[in-house]
Amino acid sequence: MRLGRTKFAAFFLSLSLACTVPQILAKKKDKASSTTDDQRRALHALNRLTFGPRPGDVQQVMAIGVDRWIDLQLHPEKIDDSALDARLEPLRTLRMSNKEIAEDFPDGQEIVQVMNGKRPMPSDPARKAVFQVQIARLEEKKERKEEDAKNAAAPAVAPERASVATGDGSAMPPPNAGSDGVNPATEASAMNGTMTGENTMAAAAAPKPSAEEQEQARLRQDQLYADLEIQQLPSLAPDQRFKKILDMSPEDQIAFANSLRGGKGQEVLVGLPAKQKEVLLAMNNPGQVVTGELAEGKLLRAIYSQRQFEEVMTDFWFNHFNVFMDKGLDRVMVTSYERDVIRPHALGKFEDLLVATAKSPAMLFYLDNWLSVGPNSARALGIPPRAGLYGYRYPPRNFPPRNKAKGNNGLNENYGRELLELHTLSVNGGYSQRDVTEVAKVFTGWTIETPAQGGAFKFDPRMHEPGPKFVLGHRIKPKGEDEGLEVLHRLATSPQTAHFISLKLAERFVSDDPPSDLVDRMAKTFLKKKGDIREVLNTMFHSPEFWNDGSYRAKVKTPLEFVASAVRATGAEVEDARSLTQQLNRMGMPLYGAQPPTGYSMKAETWVSSSALLNRMNFALALTGGKIRGVTVNPTQLAGSNSPSPTDVGLTLSTLESTLIASGVSKQTHDSIAAQMDAVAARGGTQQKPAMGAAPGKPDKGARPPDASVIAGLLLGSPEFQRR
Repeated sequence: MRLGRTKFAAFFLSLSLACTVPQILAKKKDKASSTTDDQRRALHALNRLTFGPRPGDVQQVMAIGVDRWIDLQLHPEKIDDSALDARLEPLRTLRMSNKEIAEDFPDGQEIVQVMNGKRPMPSDPARKAVFQVQIARLEEKKERKEEDAKNAAAPAVAPERASVATGDGSAMPPPNAGSDGVNPATEASAMNGTMTGENTMAAAAAPKPSAEEQEQARLRQDQLYADLEIQQLPSLAPDQRFKKILDMSPEDQIAFANSLRGGKGQEVLVGLPAKQKEVLLAMNNPGQVVTGELAEGKLLRAIYSQRQFEEVMTDFWFNHFNVFMDKGLDRVMVTSYERDVIRPHALGKFEDLLVATAKSPAMLFYLDNWLSVGPNSARALGIPPRAGLYGYRYPPRNFPPRNKAKGNNGLNENYGRELLELHTLSVNGGYSQRDVTEVAKVFTGWTIETPAQGGAFKFDPRMHEPGPKFVLGHRIKPKGEDEGLEVLHRLATSPQTAHFISLKLAERFVSDDPPSDLVDRMAKTFLKKKGDIREVLNTMFHSPEFWNDGSYRAKVKTPLEFVASAVRATGAEVEDARSLTQQLNRMGMPLYGAQPPTGYSMKAETWVSSSALLNRMNFALALTGGKIRGVTVNPTQLAGSNSPSPTDVGLTLSTLESTLIASGVSKQTHDSIAAQMDAVAARGGTQQKPAMGAAPGKPDKGARPPDASVIAGLLLGSPEFQRR
């Protein structure tokens, strides 16, 4: 039966989900119960303010009171989250500074500099091992390229017999050769099968291995030896394993690093302290350690944090102020960006958050503002530093364009445009292209100090465009860094910004097309409370629009929300979140992987399609069936049975509906799952009632009990669970 789960999922989708896609997009209202129902209100609050309820959460919220619970989530500092800290403890990079990450997990540029002798090899044995493996790989790659180029350039000459060149340019047979160029002794030995000296006929006929073939044979032998060593490593104590790997030759270390790509090397990591584990993983891919731990940390927070709303808002603001982790040095900077910029301001003042993102090295690097140079700045015009900070008139008199410094990157408008279009006013915010250019001039000089070493924000007056600027009808006086702060203040307090931010919050928490009256009230609070995000959210959560029937289960979950909510709903134990991050990659939502500054869409149309829903169904069945590595689920416990095999389909289904979805399962979903389980049982034995199409009164022998894991997986893939 397990082999046919994909077909089973597809069949169930054809019956249930396919006809539900239009309902999801149309946000069909659920009229099953009143909005005043306590259980429904608690479930609605959990679905919107968290990554989904866990078993027992609805009852706990009802006991506390929905309004009191919401107020508590709005003040996360009052919630103990020490249990989460213990889960995050092994992920050391989450607590490291940009500089520490850059030092311990070097990028390609640093490795090349060490390889070329421009920087010293680290003396620390662990860091040295990381560099040694990466350098050895680069050298191997370089040698292969040179060899390929050499082979491509060499003429294709294959003479039948070796010959000796004569002085006149002709060729003569080799010494001791007969008239046809063949050594008579060799010819005679070949004919009569006798031995000539110590050589057999085969040895005489076989060509001598080339130098390349001999080297390949040596490498194969070395590889076999290295593989044998790697296989023996898990039997050693963890500290002995680590020391033995550091003492290996670079060639053997490369073999070990390669084995970490799904090979025996993964067994070596078991039981190692976090730091040693990170070093060994970095030997394979330094950058992947940082990106992998950040993604794991995000999922663990979404699944286990008691401060659920803080995590939801951190995700919201990161998406709003999106940066792409795989853009060069942002790999080093995104960890600090989320930890030190987004999360601390997620429920504070919008202006504080806006300024923090503008000064963040991650944002400066992502949108290239760190390279932006004013056209008339001292740097662009080649004015020497001794001329002083603002020791020349504007426009400068004695430095014509022909004297501009080489390597000038020029004015970059990326940040100025996204600041107006995506971060504050919106695309319809009433600004012009001239405003974009003027804002870009304002932020020249906002750069990064030593970015390759994980440096912090700095203002460089020599890169800054001198003179006044004109932004949205306001004259910005020349005052260096403070010009940027003035523009950010004006944008943060603009009515257009208040409306845009309120609209995005309502789209995230109410519906894809929220009521305009609600957005207007939220914007009014935004302006009155000077951008206090918590107050704006309070206005939304205490509005009738948030609680009405049209908002209930009106939002389709993003892949992140779906995966996290499925793990939470099943009460799964996550020992290794890496497999979950891979599932998100397959669903089209790699964490920190949105390349455009718009981030990921929160609207249903992006995530609803037959293929997307099938991927979700397959994930759900794999999760409940124990097929996700590092994640453990006990579906029979969810079904309320101490027996490993519940015996009644109807009872098992009803129990799991209550546990996983709480309420509101449609008759179509219930009947589809029940019918399919009956059909499966009919193929392998009877249930308590005849299967569809079976002859009554003639039950098959060997009845097979219902599979709780399959029922749980189908419920997680149902339309009701897809919506929040």
